[in-house]
Amino acid sequence: MTEIARYTADSPVEIIGNALEQHGAVIVEGLIDPPTLAQLDREIGPLISRSDPAQTHLNEGVAAFFGKHVRHLTGLAGKSNAFAEKVMCHPVYLALCDRFLLPNCADYQLNLGHMMDRGPGAHAQLMHRDDDVWIHFRHPRPLVQLASVVALVDFTRENGATLVVPGSHRWSRERQAVESEIAFAEMRAGSAVIYQGATLHAGGANATSDQWRRGFHMSYTLGWLRTEENNVLAVPPARARRLSPRAQRLLGYGVHDAIKDNGGYLGMVEMRDPLELLSEGRL
Repeated sequence: MTEIARYTADSPVEIIGNALEQHGAVIVEGLIDPPTLAQLDREIGPLISRSDPAQTHLNEGVAAFFGKHVRHLTGLAGKSNAFAEKVMCHPVYLALCDRFLLPNCADYQLNLGHMMDRGPGAHAQLMHRDDDVWIHFRHPRPLVQLASVVALVDFTRENGATLVVPGSHRWSRERQAVESEIAFAEMRAGSAVIYQGATLHAGGANATSDQWRRGFHMSYTLGWLRTEENNVLAVPPARARRLSPRAQRLLGYGVHDAIKDNGGYLGMVEMRDPLELLSEGRL
């Protein structure tokens, strides 16, 4: 087994970013502080506990990918202030997005915030690359996504810690990982594994524990790409109006203004920036 490079939340972001560029994945220990973890548990815990693992999915392929032992809670920014303001807008995430995503856009946005509570009996996911949701990009494609899995309980090999293949972001699309190239993202609650969209990874099997492995996937993408989750519907204007302007922009309420780059002005409403209409109460 290989290992994932580890840093602490107070490590220089440049060093974390250098490792992320080289290895395609890093673990940042203690990224989410205990008060924020407690707030997340208060806001999200009761909702995820009521989720039905046998819920209807988008299609049969998605259902098979997740299996029948995983509880889901989507649209986290619309359900938790702690997620929207303290996690989604965390300065470490934003600094890494500035470095990796801004070269290909005028601004980036949240792709999705999705909690997965992996229960006993959950099988391991297939190894995959998150950026394959935008499969119509020809290869080699630019870096279009930065993703993360945040642990809300301790992640262990037994309860389904995320599997990651360091270095696979540089591989050919045909290459498959062998066991010795796969690392377990074992980490304490509040820690996060952060990885590039082209890095191979998978949710681990919760085959031998009696615990629910609670954590969430959060990812960012280029501001001009269609996101996996429709965040403006998941966080409607009445809810978004109470969030900070930075959170509103990450959710897609701001325009993608590429005029200075000789590009377009995307996402306007009535020829204006929706953020202005939101603040005026017109949205």
